[in-house]
Amino acid sequence: MTIIDGKQTAAEVRAQLRVRAAAFEEKYGRKVGLAVVLIGEDPASQVYVRNKIKGCEDAGIRSFAHYLPADVTQAQAEELVRALASDEAVHGILVQLPLPKHLDAERILACIPAAKDVDGFSAENIGRLALNEEGTVACTPLGVMELLRRYHVETRGKRAVIIGRSNIVGRPMALLLLNADATVTVCHSRTVNLAEECARADILVAAIGKPNFITADMVKEGAVVIDVGINRVDGKLIGDVDFAAVSQKASLITPVPGGVGPMTIAMLLQNAISCAERAMR
Repeated sequence: MTIIDGKQTAAEVRAQLRVRAAAFEEKYGRKVGLAVVLIGEDPASQVYVRNKIKGCEDAGIRSFAHYLPADVTQAQAEELVRALASDEAVHGILVQLPLPKHLDAERILACIPAAKDVDGFSAENIGRLALNEEGTVACTPLGVMELLRRYHVETRGKRAVIIGRSNIVGRPMALLLLNADATVTVCHSRTVNLAEECARADILVAAIGKPNFITADMVKEGAVVIDVGINRVDGKLIGDVDFAAVSQKASLITPVPGGVGPMTIAMLLQNAISCAERAMR
């Protein structure tokens, strides 16, 4: 059994991104620009935004941080995002979710043009992924694919099972694996015989937000197990997979923390650079 080191892999990715960002700056005379919008004072969101800004500095990307109060109006939030959309110094826009309840997140996100959608959440980018065309892909599933690639996991012809069908992880994960020639099954809360479906997987991706939900009896001997879940239990971060038990059967497994998480920010930075490069074509 090999533990997939997401922290080390993310560091390797960021080192390569620094080279790409520097090459962009040298060629075009300006840095790649990423705008981050934080509305309100959610503590977890503040931590995420700080980490993203720090990641930008590390990669040689210019960050534009915009902090709006929790009582900002829908019109004011949309106005800011539209202004960023028309700013040539900004190549990517990220609106940190969740938003205060009185705001319509879909309408605000719809103000981000697909070309600057570094989260890969827009209908156009999801459509491009479905058609296996070039576009921006959601950061977490893209990070999973990068881990599989760098750990030489064969996807062609393999049976991949994804637990969870969210628009942020499950659905784009399924499309990425399908595009990589895997035979894909998506399981969810209405799936019958979930344990049996999981036990058939060569590659099992858990993304449901239930601590230690995946037990050893649900995993095939030698399977690759990717744990996307982040659950806080008694002050500790725990994944969706019972790591201690499942690691005895898996050939490769991601830990929580230190697995998929570090790759998500690395892929955000990669998406920002890719958006900038595409904009200059």
